[in-house]
Amino acid sequence: MVKDIVKDEEFLSKPAEPATVEDAEVAQDLIDTMGATENCAGLAANQIGSTKAIIAFEGAKGPQVMFNPKIVASMAPYKATEGCLSLDRDTEVRRFQLVRVKFDALVNGKFESRTRKYSGWVAEVVQHCVDHCAGKLV
Repeated sequence: MVKDIVKDEEFLSKPAEPATVEDAEVAQDLIDTMGATENCAGLAANQIGSTKAIIAFEGAKGPQVMFNPKIVASMAPYKATEGCLSLDRDTEVRRFQLVRVKFDALVNGKFESRTRKYSGWVAEVVQHCVDHCAGKLV
């Protein structure tokens, strides 16, 4: 289901709760909302009103979802200016060209722990979404 983008900074500033397999519907809502939102490269669940640690983003093979994502390694810092669908301003942030992310993937109704590496634009989008899960507004 397509959801409205949350702009309430107090709500967005709260760290997300761990996601469970019962939150699969939120993941689908993220994908649906991304597809219906112009210029949307990624979303975190709090941006559509959920308190769960779930992100979705456009990867090389289409939409990808991560439950409980954590950046476990990063390399090659740089400064970026980012916009956000939840904020009416751009923000200057420190990002990394390469990141390794540990997360849960929903497979056959169960979580499987995975680790993936991302670089470039996709790495920046993932970092932005993971920041949202931590309650960091960017």
